[in-house]
Amino acid sequence: MMELIKSMFISASGMRVQGERSRVIAENVANANSLPQTPNQEPYRRKILTFKSTLDRELGAEIVAVNKRTFDKSEFGTRYDGANADGYVSLPNVNGLIEAIDMKEAQRTYEANLNMIESVRAMVSRTIELIR
Repeated sequence: MMELIKSMFISASGMRVQGERSRVIAENVANANSLPQTPNQEPYRRKILTFKSTLDRELGAEIVAVNKRTFDKSEFGTRYDGANADGYVSLPNVNGLIEAIDMKEAQRTYEANLNMIESVRAMVSRTIELIR
């Protein structure tokens, strides 16, 4: 029975990191059209998360956690707008298609973890019914 409870906590950790990932993706999308305020300033730089497996000593199980928030080091886009000496303004390195795909993946992973919790909850309930 305790192993089933551990499974629920492991899946809950997966849901937490996917929720954090969704927040970062939403921030990227919200800033996709942000422009620098001054000629020497960089535009918004896309943020990404990395994950790690950590040992939860209380639980005695490996869970997933956010390792760190980093910035996408890819090049900024440019648009001719008379902003710099060559006439170009830097654009954020956010690609809406990539963000949409990442969001869909985060959503599906979140749902898979939720389904796991629901399955474990049903198994625990049936076990308790059998014991009665």
